[in-house]
Amino acid sequence: MSTLNRRAVLGLLSVSGAAAAGLLRPGAATATVGPSHYDPTWASVDQHPPAAEWFSDAKFGIYYHWGVFSVPAFGNEWYPRNMYINGSNENNHHKAVFGDPSAWPYHNFVNGARDKAGNWVQFAPRLRSAGGNFDPAEWAQLFLDAGARFAGPVAEHHDGYSMWNSTVNEWNSVRTGPQLDLVRLHADAIRARGLRFMVSLHHAYNFTGFYDHVPAQSTMSLRKLYGQLDRATQNQLWFDKLREVVDGYRPDLLWQDFNLPQVDESQRLNFLAYYYNRAVAWNADVVATYKDGFNNRGEVFDFERGGPADIQNPYWLTDDSISSSSWCYTVGIGYYSLNAMLHSLLDRVSKNGTMLLNIAPMADGTIPSGQRGILLGIGDYLKRFGESVYATRAWSVYGEGPTKMGGGSFTTPVAGTNTDIRFTRDKDNRTLYATVLGWPGSTFTITTLNSNRINLSTLTSAQLLGATAGTYVNLPDRTQDGAGLHLRLPSMPFSAPAYVVKLTFSGQIPSLGAGPTPTGWVRIANVTTGLVLDSGGNVASGSVLKQWPYDGSTNLQWQLVDAGGGYYRIVNRTNGMVADSWGNTANGASVMQVAWNGGNNQQWRLNNLGNGRYQIVNRGTGTALDGAGNTTSGSTVVLWTPNSSTNNQWTITAV
Repeated sequence: MSTLNRRAVLGLLSVSGAAAAGLLRPGAATATVGPSHYDPTWASVDQHPPAAEWFSDAKFGIYYHWGVFSVPAFGNEWYPRNMYINGSNENNHHKAVFGDPSAWPYHNFVNGARDKAGNWVQFAPRLRSAGGNFDPAEWAQLFLDAGARFAGPVAEHHDGYSMWNSTVNEWNSVRTGPQLDLVRLHADAIRARGLRFMVSLHHAYNFTGFYDHVPAQSTMSLRKLYGQLDRATQNQLWFDKLREVVDGYRPDLLWQDFNLPQVDESQRLNFLAYYYNRAVAWNADVVATYKDGFNNRGEVFDFERGGPADIQNPYWLTDDSISSSSWCYTVGIGYYSLNAMLHSLLDRVSKNGTMLLNIAPMADGTIPSGQRGILLGIGDYLKRFGESVYATRAWSVYGEGPTKMGGGSFTTPVAGTNTDIRFTRDKDNRTLYATVLGWPGSTFTITTLNSNRINLSTLTSAQLLGATAGTYVNLPDRTQDGAGLHLRLPSMPFSAPAYVVKLTFSGQIPSLGAGPTPTGWVRIANVTTGLVLDSGGNVASGSVLKQWPYDGSTNLQWQLVDAGGGYYRIVNRTNGMVADSWGNTANGASVMQVAWNGGNNQQWRLNNLGNGRYQIVNRGTGTALDGAGNTTSGSTVVLWTPNSSTNNQWTITAV
């Protein structure tokens, strides 16, 4: 028996009886696939399945920036760094309220001290049962009511303060401040609600730049807090903290922030192998995420505050915040609207992703009402219409409409309109959900489902998801023509941030064509540069594709040949070779031309943007043809994450 399947079979033997009896709660460990052992090498850890099925099904999680940095409630969670930068807003605030950082350092927020007004200041939240405002059970219930399927804390931020009972870091929440194992309290409360448990660790930046304005400290303990130990010791401490969290709390998902390439590669590999081997022992599916320093063969890539402009493979994650101004609580913190957050979630799910939403509790453990309102609004929607979100998968296209969302990291959440549609499908590929981000009126037209692109002869029913879960309004009055699928809707039956039409087929959802694509030879012109795709003529296999002014040469002519499943091969008229990504997922990678071999790297989807413009997206990489804004004749065509730039857009004209 291969190692790939051995664990799954053993796990099925242990859980099948419970599953048959319906006793497995959503947060329970399940059997997994993958090797039975991992070594600290890339070749080994890359065999780990990156996106566990529970994670791909979950779609929505919640975490929270809450810690010592929440006490000053000023600026943002980088207060510990910025208070030491002379002349910064935080520095001026700190001097005015607490004193000069040389006399009133950051660790006073940990140990406790009086501010200039004589008030005692310390990160020391008390449990409600002890007369305080912190109730982890109440938090967990809020996360459940919000529709999250996983949740957990920032276990350590850049400031170097551990929120668990650490034996390697005395700057922790048990030995100081609250004198509580906060990660344990969160883990127990969250799992008691049937949710998966996650932790986030941001401590790589603690010793790789965060405290670079802090003067040299006088004791070993303070040098540990402020990231001033020698490099080898810091690297070992980075790993030891992770090992403590893995062993002590068994997180289903372990999220890490940026700057991992500044950690020794050997320690990064030690962590991945350790975490995955512990998961083998637990017989559990775990997920490790990254912004840098790992890869998407064994881990899940995270877009901070954003996401791709189009469907992207493999499965991905975004972490976003309920606030545009800060990730932690500050006085006067502002929030995005419910519709902006919810519509962003729906957009990300349609593009093959999951959203992890950050909230910002107050230092005493109070979750402000403004944040609660947004979470409960999301939860109300997911409670009613969750069948179109949970356990779904991306369809052939993510959607249609004028509102563009995503395009990389640090893209602002925006609300959609009643002409914006996002698609999902069930895992059996028999049900297609079309979610419109506002009430469309008496007639709902889905232009993607026009008769030039899809055959709807196997469509058996169209239904509007009702006001409560499991209720439906039948939509028998429907027609299809070259403009789209037209559905007659009743008068607006209820109020919701978005509305869902469920399309059920007698078999598999029919394949979606790219529209009335010319069958003959075409020129493919970049919208920004005006130059057209150029093979260069009879060149060697592996030559890059270029851009050139159109002059009628066959080097500049291409044929889009149906490759099935809504994808095409792009064949040059002069040399017969096809466009190929070579599997290079990096932004700026060159596009090659080689002989057709049927691989995903040679298959391309036409994402119709309207107005005769397309994104040309590679099946293997999820990146798109891009002119890079280079108007020089002979400039190289590159690959780039699909985005709203016209560099990423092309026209296709018959010749």
